Amino acid sequence: MTTKTASLYDWVDERLGLSELLVFARKKTVPVHAQSFWYYWGGISLFLFLVQCFTGVLLLVYYRPGAESFESVRQITYVMHFGWLIRSAHAWSANLMMFSILVHMFSVYFMKAYRKPREFGWLSGMGLLGVASVFGFSGYLLPMDELSYFATKVGLQIPAAIPFIGPAIASMLRGGPDVSEFTVQRFFALHVVVLPAIFLPLLGFHLWLVQKHGNAAPPSEEEKPASERKTMPFMPNFLRKDLAMWLISLNVLALLASVFPWQLGKQFDSLAPAPMGIHPEWYFMSPFEMLKLLGMVKWLQGEPGEIAGILLFTIGIALWVMIPFYDTSRDSGKRGRAAHYFGLIAVLALLATTAIGYWTIR
Repeated sequence: MTTKTASLYDWVDERLGLSELLVFARKKTVPVHAQSFWYYWGGISLFLFLVQCFTGVLLLVYYRPGAESFESVRQITYVMHFGWLIRSAHAWSANLMMFSILVHMFSVYFMKAYRKPREFGWLSGMGLLGVASVFGFSGYLLPMDELSYFATKVGLQIPAAIPFIGPAIASMLRGGPDVSEFTVQRFFALHVVVLPAIFLPLLGFHLWLVQKHGNAAPPSEEEKPASERKTMPFMPNFLRKDLAMWLISLNVLALLASVFPWQLGKQFDSLAPAPMGIHPEWYFMSPFEMLKLLGMVKWLQGEPGEIAGILLFTIGIALWVMIPFYDTSRDSGKRGRAAHYFGLIAVLALLATTAIGYWTIR
């Protein structure tokens, strides 16, 4: 390090305390065991969110919400240099981020990483998942092509099925009785202003909790004597591997965005019938299909089936979110086993209803 560089570092260090952060990073360790692979999915989710921010800002330069939404996306896709690639990267990274967040959530759940003292880490993570889902839903409409228009109409049937307040919520989101340019303006404001204002502080809080409490080891590792537990230094060992996973994620994203570019369909026509096979995004398919299945029950047809579906899914989410306050034991007791089986049932139910939803698309 040259004299000038050292002087600059000392100047910055005196004001920001960089040396204290380095000391903390060097002392921090990460457990090493058979399930250590799952630790990287939180970092992958963070990387894909950063890609979302970068590509979203580039798209924001040319996107025009409202009556010209479709035309602006058409110009981005077919006229602007590499606009198709930026748009594809944004769309693919959104789907990959939702997938990685779900993988991260289930890995945290089955490793019991929500137990004391990490309850707030679990709750903030669930909040991030909820906001990310709304990110995906609000962004899907913005191109205003045929598929996104009718898929949003279908997706809005889910909140509309909530008893008493559902129709008012759906009407507020639409900005009127039907999906229109006013809906795009509301979704755009939600997507680029409201949701980031909620997501970023929550993300900062979540990351701070992860640094404060560290990575949790699964119960099988917790039961071992301290002398038999293996760890690795966060810096540089774990950080190097984490960055390698970022690089792999970037390669996967680049491959998907370039080989399978995100398509732009025909401009929507509100008077035309919905094309065949319209459905919500894959991460909303499970609740949507649950509404359909319960609606097929003879004594739950129509509105009772929709209410039953919303109620069942809401109870399931509430139980899932509150699991840290039920499974408080650090051993594999009765509650721990019950929480484990509940998680397995949740995973199987989500996979089954999603698969059925795609299988029955016509």
